Amino acid sequence: NIQKESTLHLVLRLRGGVPQLADKAAYDKALADAGDKLVVVDFTATWCGPCKRIAPFFAELAEQMPDVVFVKVDVDENEDVAEACGVNSMPTFQFMIKGKKVHEFSGASQENIKQAIAKHKP
Repeated sequence: NIQKESTLHLVLRLRGGVPQLADKAAYDKALADAGDKLVVVDFTATWCGPCKRIAPFFAELAEQMPDVVFVKVDVDENEDVAEACGVNSMPTFQFMIKGKKVHEFSGASQENIKQAIAKHKP
């Protein structure tokens, strides 16, 4: 049973194996559906060079860590989500548990991503 994408508001498309959230409703649903899991949100843009360079690493982590939820938000397609989350530089990574931000940093640092996951993963 296939429902209309507009009613699901889930995932616009996959980019590098990581779901890209379509809108604010999809963002809110992803956080709610994660339950107690750590959610890592990559705020990205198609024109952002560092975003493109970190994307394969982010996708690899998503494959290696099924107990962590990895999602992307394109800031140009979802300005409302970026604004609501206080994001104004790319890439920005936010780490959420139960809908609350527990960590954030900007920049394409593989080491910072790994350290934040290790610190905050339940």
